[in-house]
This record gives sequence, structure tokens and C-alpha cells, in this order.
Amino acid sequence: MSIQDEAGLILKLNELGREDSMRKARDWYYRDFNPRSITDLHAGLFSEHSGQLRIMVSHWDMAAALVNAGAINLDLFTRTNDEHIVVFAKIEPLLGEIRSAYAPQFAVNLEKLIDAIPDGRKQTEKARERLHGRS
Repeated sequence: MSIQDEAGLILKLNELGREDSMRKARDWYYRDFNPRSITDLHAGLFSEHSGQLRIMVSHWDMAAALVNAGAINLDLFTRTNDEHIVVFAKIEPLLGEIRSAYAPQFAVNLEKLIDAIPDGRKQTEKARERLHGRS
């Protein structure tokens, strides 16, 4: 795949992120979704915000799958955004429980991407520390 094709995919992901439903989901996810337990996640999944939670995680898991499969270069992807790190930071501490309770494949592409990023887990921890400072 050419750099132009990869850039096109990144621009398409960005375009999807500007859609009204995605903007509302992002606002809720960043501002109001602060799970500290599986009960908190469960509350989000079975509330009026279920779609917003699912759209945020599924969007970034899909983007991660594109990177993991080689459709988008890892370096190019990480230079052009960091939202996937924040999305992962909110769910990472609960992944084992989420996968046991709901879906064994939950956010596996996103986790693989984070692990491929130099210092990805460290960046995730720093993002979580910043988020907890706000919540």
C-alpha cells in the first residue's frame, strides 16, 4: 500500500471522527465515562450511553486492526493521532474482567496496537494518570 493510500485511510478515520454521533460519543467517553470497576463498565454498557461506549471502543479497535494488518504504517498512525491511547487507558485495567464477562475478543486489536507502540503501555499509564486527575 502506498503512503497516499495510508494517508487516505487516516483521513477517512478522521472524517468518521467528525460525524455528530462520534463527536457526542467522544464527549461522553472523555468527560463522563470513568470506569473504576466492572460494575461501572456494566452501567455504561446497559445505559442510554451504551452506543457511545461501543462506538468509541469499536472505532479505535477497527483503526488498530488496520494498523496491525499493515494497511496503515504504525509510525504514520501514531504521528497523526493519540485518541486510541486515551480510549485504551480507560478500559485497560478492566480488560481481563471485560473479556471474561462479555467478549473474549474485546479490544484485542487495540491492545495489540498499544503493545506495538514504543512505550505504549507507559503512554497509556500516563494518559490514565492525567484522566484520573480530572475525574
